[in-house]
Amino acid sequence: MDATRLLKLQTNSAHDWIDGVAAACALLLLTWMLWVPCSAGQSSALAASQPSIAAKSWLLYDVNAQQVLAAHEPDRPMDPASLTKLMTAYLSFAALKEERIKLDQRPAVSQRAWKAIGSRMFVDPGKPATVDELLKGMIVQSGNDASIVLAEAISGTEEGFAQLMNREAQKMGLRNTQYRNATGLPDSQHYSSASDLAILASRLIRDFPDRYPLYSMREYAYNNIRQPNRNRLLGIDPSVDGLKTGHTDAAGWCLVASSRRKDSTGQSERRLISIILGAASESARVVESQKLLNWGFQNTDAVTLHPAGKAVAQYKLRRGAEAEIAAGFEGALTVVVPKGSGDRLQTDLVRIDPLVAPIAKGQRIGTARISLDGQPVSEVPLLALSTVAAAGWFGRAWDTVLQWAGF
Repeated sequence: MDATRLLKLQTNSAHDWIDGVAAACALLLLTWMLWVPCSAGQSSALAASQPSIAAKSWLLYDVNAQQVLAAHEPDRPMDPASLTKLMTAYLSFAALKEERIKLDQRPAVSQRAWKAIGSRMFVDPGKPATVDELLKGMIVQSGNDASIVLAEAISGTEEGFAQLMNREAQKMGLRNTQYRNATGLPDSQHYSSASDLAILASRLIRDFPDRYPLYSMREYAYNNIRQPNRNRLLGIDPSVDGLKTGHTDAAGWCLVASSRRKDSTGQSERRLISIILGAASESARVVESQKLLNWGFQNTDAVTLHPAGKAVAQYKLRRGAEAEIAAGFEGALTVVVPKGSGDRLQTDLVRIDPLVAPIAKGQRIGTARISLDGQPVSEVPLLALSTVAAAGWFGRAWDTVLQWAGF
């Protein structure tokens, strides 16, 4: 027995010392045993045909497949301007859900909020707006004043809220994002990226479907001042139902747009999110967003390879109360490929080896690697579909013996 291998085995569990002692007894029972283990970013298949988009950084994302369809410098840190308010809204929606604020609550309007520069909903310190009104003012009118009032209502200060934003960004896995304020007003240490904004936008849509319709409001009036939604795609493309515009001199013209359309069969619906950062003008961000969305729907197919909730494989499990565990996916396994190429897809399942109990339901136990004509398309986590507790001491010891014997 290789000493390095033995050391690795002995570190698998806090019970290994007991297992090793009991294994000497269990070894007397071993006569014969045979065990055969089960085998099991942006798609390069799409990259060659991606469109030409006039923006400093851009990305197209399929929400259901959680797949980047096309991109240019997607991880480049950029000034997000008012796209920052996507995170401000996300945390505001979360605070509502957790009842830390209420829709009819009227938070105080600080001097900082009242004197906010840039786009405003024109809150009145003498007659504070409700949280419901503030959300509409922030989302539809892009009000910096509304954003600050919400931030202060949730965290006490805008600085404290920025810390909350950064913690949430880390939890979401936003690797190229850092916040310094709730509005998106320029700051050299305030930035995000197209990749991160795609994740944030998709999470906002998925986690708060009851609040998301706010993003399709075409206009909103507050304090006798009516302002249109700056997302002009809402009036051009009926499939577009959000999300947010942004502009500063440093950021250029930015737009995160979301569109739902029927697939080529007409039976199911797809949602694509386009991210445009640093376009040359307001009209350019609209034109380039529309171009990117149209390209995605017209040139790609979403293919469902495996339904939600069904096991795709059964894997042997070491030291478990059960001998096997079922593997599957969080939802339906859907991938996006060039139009008409879905029948050439191949899926390879790669499990974590060894699989050692205890394992919790939803824990990652492998990876599904999808390829098209040998080119990688997507990698999707393979998850445990149930919880399996650790076996008793004798079961663990017996399994240790089998490992020592090479089974």
